[in-house]
Amino acid sequence: MSTTELDVAWNLEDLVDGEGAAGVDRQLDEATSRASAFAQRYAGKVAQLDGPGLAEAMAELAAITDLVGRAGSYASLQFSADTQKPEHGALMQKVQERGTVIETTLVFFDLEWAAIDDARAEELLQADGLEQCRHHLRTARAYRPYLLSEPEEKLLAEKAVSGRDAWSRLFSELTSALQVHLPDQDEPVALDVALSRLQAGDREVRRTAAEAVTAALEPGLRTRAYLFNTLLHDKAVDDRLRGFPSWISSRNLSNEASDESVQALVDAVKGAYDIPRRWYTLKAKLLGIDRIADYDRAASVTGDEEQIPWEDAKDLVLESFNDFSPVLGDTARRFFDERWIDAPVRPGKRGGAFCAYTTPTVHPYVLLNYTSLRRDVLTLAHELGHGLHAALAIPRGPFEQHTPLTVCETASVFGETLVFKRLLGQADTPESRLSLLAGNLEDGIATVFRQVAMNQFEHAVHTARREEGELSVERFGDLWHQTQHDLLGDAVELTDGYRSWWSYIPHFIGSPGYVYAYAYGQLLALSVYRRYEEEGASFVPAYVDMLAAGGSRSPEELGKIAGLDLTDPGFWTAGLALVRQRLEEAEEAAEAVLATRG
Repeated sequence: MSTTELDVAWNLEDLVDGEGAAGVDRQLDEATSRASAFAQRYAGKVAQLDGPGLAEAMAELAAITDLVGRAGSYASLQFSADTQKPEHGALMQKVQERGTVIETTLVFFDLEWAAIDDARAEELLQADGLEQCRHHLRTARAYRPYLLSEPEEKLLAEKAVSGRDAWSRLFSELTSALQVHLPDQDEPVALDVALSRLQAGDREVRRTAAEAVTAALEPGLRTRAYLFNTLLHDKAVDDRLRGFPSWISSRNLSNEASDESVQALVDAVKGAYDIPRRWYTLKAKLLGIDRIADYDRAASVTGDEEQIPWEDAKDLVLESFNDFSPVLGDTARRFFDERWIDAPVRPGKRGGAFCAYTTPTVHPYVLLNYTSLRRDVLTLAHELGHGLHAALAIPRGPFEQHTPLTVCETASVFGETLVFKRLLGQADTPESRLSLLAGNLEDGIATVFRQVAMNQFEHAVHTARREEGELSVERFGDLWHQTQHDLLGDAVELTDGYRSWWSYIPHFIGSPGYVYAYAYGQLLALSVYRRYEEEGASFVPAYVDMLAAGGSRSPEELGKIAGLDLTDPGFWTAGLALVRQRLEEAEEAAEAVLATRG
């Protein structure tokens, strides 16, 4: 009997040793006890540590971090799988509250470490036993100018549970509960299902789906706008207290990227806005209309809307990864064999897709909402790329498994590109080839150009909130419309209903400033893939080494492993040239298809 996506549900018990919610309590109890003992031993004494003493302290911090991480991952993944179960929300709230107590108990350590003289800190960092946290300790000191006193840091951490974190949870619950009433369906559907209709070949289906989404967003729009206003102000206060010069500075610091380098990326992408405009102008011709509307952007440009069953998607992805590297193929297979994936669309399940790293003592998990479209296969490859990055970096430990956001998309985009190339090789008609090329180009437009446009929306709303005060629903809509029009120009008609579509995007709420990292990662990954095309099999070990390095080096140092110079001002332009090349390939394929249509 074949497996469908409905059979693919993750097993989260690995996180809690099979003890369920009771395991969460046990882990938090142990972490609380060990944190208290740690504070008694080290508070006020960090500056007196020698090298071996620092290594011993970091080992204990790693163990505490693992306990809290496992408990938190279990609770958050349970909640993501079904946000409507009260017990899932209650468990996540418990973990947040108890985790905050542990965090405040330990906050002294980072503050005392940051206060140590630079020369003395560098001397300590040469000690044995710090191999899994040396880079982490160095980067932690970069926050030195923006740290507050210990009582202030504790207060902010405590208040975040009933403040920022609570608002973020409410947003997840509100958007996960959205039900869209499609005109041809007897029962309402989840938002992700409705949005997938925007890929339909029939324009009337797309238009009515978009109108239905707008209608579903309308009832809670003022609530989500108030929620966003509150978080915008919360961040403004935090930035002011810490002394960050701009709304994006704290995100750039965590990404190990300067404000100037990020602005260079944004400027380079904005300077290439002609790429999406050129494509959407051609797309209107392919669709047989004068100008596409916002709801047409994801439409299939051919009648080729292949459905790919779950088992076929699994085989395709595993073969693609294994042919590149058996290390990647064998690691990816474990996600399927050991139930690290949750695939089906379900009521109350969080929309979209993600990979959760969890902790290095367990393994990553992947959440999907698989609807059997060919695009979903590429999403599977994308999230498994994240999963491979997480799994290969497990030896780096809890402090250095994660990369900065600017690098974390590298493996996902690379994995997606491997699968795309295989799908393209299997395309046996001009229509099928155009369909794939168009989809890949549009994914690039979404990841590079749309994300930068959303970064510009964030810049606009954070700036306006700080200068004008609370923003109305209409003001949010105006800023969304303006920044989208800057991207699309006259190539795309922006409908009035589209003005509210900012209101379901989670990154604005939970991860301010996050979105530009997608563009950074996409262009970096394309450059990595180009290097693979140039060097062939000899490149594979360097790529695997780059993933295995996790976050133990800066983005620039990680790029050097793959032979890339991220400090070169022309780097972003070179990456954008690869996107432009894909546009030209799609234009050539479009000409062939239009010729066959007469």
